[in-house]
Amino acid sequence: MTAHLVEDVFRKEAPRITASVMRIVGDLGRAEEIVQETLLLALERWADGAPESPVGWVMAAAKNRALDQLRRDRRFDRTIAPRLAADPVAHTPADEPEVLPDDLLRLVFTCCHPEVPRDSQVALTLRLLGGLTTAEIGRAFLTSEPTIAQRIVRAKRTIAERQLPYEVPSQAELPRRLPAVLEVVYLVFNEGYAAHRGSELLRLDLCEQALRLGDLLVELLPDEPELRGLCALMEIQASRARTRVGKDGELVLLADQDRRQWDRARIARALGHLARAAAHGAPGVYRLQAQIASCHAVAPSSASTDWPAIAALYGTLAALAPSPVVELNRAAAVSLAEGPEAGLCILDALAASTALRAYHLLPAARADCLRRLGRWAEAAAEYRRAHDLAENARERDFLARRAAECELPRTPTSS
Repeated sequence: MTAHLVEDVFRKEAPRITASVMRIVGDLGRAEEIVQETLLLALERWADGAPESPVGWVMAAAKNRALDQLRRDRRFDRTIAPRLAADPVAHTPADEPEVLPDDLLRLVFTCCHPEVPRDSQVALTLRLLGGLTTAEIGRAFLTSEPTIAQRIVRAKRTIAERQLPYEVPSQAELPRRLPAVLEVVYLVFNEGYAAHRGSELLRLDLCEQALRLGDLLVELLPDEPELRGLCALMEIQASRARTRVGKDGELVLLADQDRRQWDRARIARALGHLARAAAHGAPGVYRLQAQIASCHAVAPSSASTDWPAIAALYGTLAALAPSPVVELNRAAAVSLAEGPEAGLCILDALAASTALRAYHLLPAARADCLRRLGRWAEAAAEYRRAHDLAENARERDFLARRAAECELPRTPTSS
């Protein structure tokens, strides 16, 4: 029981605690070590019962540990005292569980500093902010786990060696620093909305963290259209997050979701973001994705969805930011706008390349088109292949059920 509680605190609160400790020690590596050591201490101390506020306990213990370490190595006078003089709120009392509102933003912008290589920026921030494993980050980037591990090590080394500042950049620097941060927030949200591994489809803690960061960024840059687009996209996805999961935790496809249960307040906020961004020229990748999501959000049913508009928007997105995953999504939209044969042509071309060879959603999309064409044996085989590639238990269950449905005996139709 204790181990599960500590794991839950780590998974949900480690980014906030790390950011708070980082504010005290000014060193990312030390902050990470202190948080990990504190969580190990919690495993020992909570054996006979957890404190009333586990998160507050870990936060206070981590801060105390940070201060103790600085005192022991005689860095206190030259590290903490000047910081307290320059910024009275830089140190909160050890028993105070709160962190500054922008602590997580400071951490993100530190990890996304221009001197850190771009691929390392995103990998490190996903690791620290989202608590994702190197394997999960590798899957998000369609790359190997060792490669992601090397990127994270390289980023930490760069931050330490160059003593990059732990701060939100100035207003003048924000636009240059923003693209990497938006990518991080987007990927954190995606991992929460569709967890790649584990037994659950959703990690709502990650979704909420990404939404919170988006809101903080909007306060800093209220007229940044791509930021508005990202916030709109996340709000729409979050509006239907809970309807993606059935009462037993099973996957529920968009077409089968109860749209009456979608969070209309979130959808209204999303449409407000899009309206605010509309005055700022042609949309970028996040605004285009938000426009696609809005087509679903305003449609009263799957049958009434404007699939030709969605397919056209994916075409624009593919031209602006070509990628195999965008093309896969375009193929799915085309299959619903023009018929499964048209979608299958695009999917077959993707299958002929190696880019998505290990990506389970490619055979899943092919299986869907084949099923709709009545090519049952082929569809079953593709569902089975998707099942073998998927790493999320709920997705695997869904794909296995679809394969079994396609393998049911069927009475031949007369000509």
